[in-house]
Amino acid sequence: MNFQEPVSGLMERIAQALERLGPARPQTPDFRTADAFVFQAETERFSPIPEVNRLPLPLLKGIDRNRDILLANTERFAQGLPANNALLWGARGMGKSSLIKAVHGAIPGLKLVEIHREDIAALPRVLTHLRAAPEHRFILFCDDLSFEAIDTSYKSLKAVLEGGIEGRPTNVLLYATSNRRHLMPREMVENERSTAINPSEAVEEKLSLSDRFGLWIGFHNCSQDDYLAMVRGYAEHYRLGVPQERLDREALEWARGRGGRSGRVAWQFIQDLAGRLGTAL
Repeated sequence: MNFQEPVSGLMERIAQALERLGPARPQTPDFRTADAFVFQAETERFSPIPEVNRLPLPLLKGIDRNRDILLANTERFAQGLPANNALLWGARGMGKSSLIKAVHGAIPGLKLVEIHREDIAALPRVLTHLRAAPEHRFILFCDDLSFEAIDTSYKSLKAVLEGGIEGRPTNVLLYATSNRRHLMPREMVENERSTAINPSEAVEEKLSLSDRFGLWIGFHNCSQDDYLAMVRGYAEHYRLGVPQERLDREALEWARGRGGRSGRVAWQFIQDLAGRLGTAL
């Protein structure tokens, strides 16, 4: 250390060293670089996704009514009209997240931002960035959203949906998927009923989260006809050239081996069939 150095110079060097040791300041995101992003909470960075993993909207069979509801809501939002946050809930593998990604791909100009379920507490920071880009309109997407008994991050989501003084930015819409209609496990709700001083108030506080989504879109286990329609639609789209009788027979055998029918099972069968045929999808 140079003891002849002025105190002001020494303090400046100490301040610079401390700044280098501290966390990097989050960069201002450039949402012009892509149509889809994933939010990284650790670095507060929006990672651009050059190509979204999705299927074309016409390929999603057996969920026509759900498709029409979500598509209409999203189109109104894209036009600057009032629209609702949406919770897509229900059976596994029936196309909840696929529908959101397909709807985004069908409407030009929208940005899709995915936030991981474990980063929900960072939602206020995400909205700060999105609010600062009013020239864009964003679908904020959270897949497989649910909360456990010890989890308190759902309170951040409640405030974002309707409760905070800032409110949701007008250029942001939240779409979430969940296997649970109320986002909470049944045993968690039952435990509140049995242990709380005022059971009804405790349960209502937990269930009020899902109530803040304006749209509830339910997905249910598909029938055999819907399952075969999905398989046939995929096979026709990818020109697999398999006779329908063989296609149906093998698809039903595949579903029996998996113990159920769903859009996911249909897609997995098509991938297996295409691999056996030596056809790239």
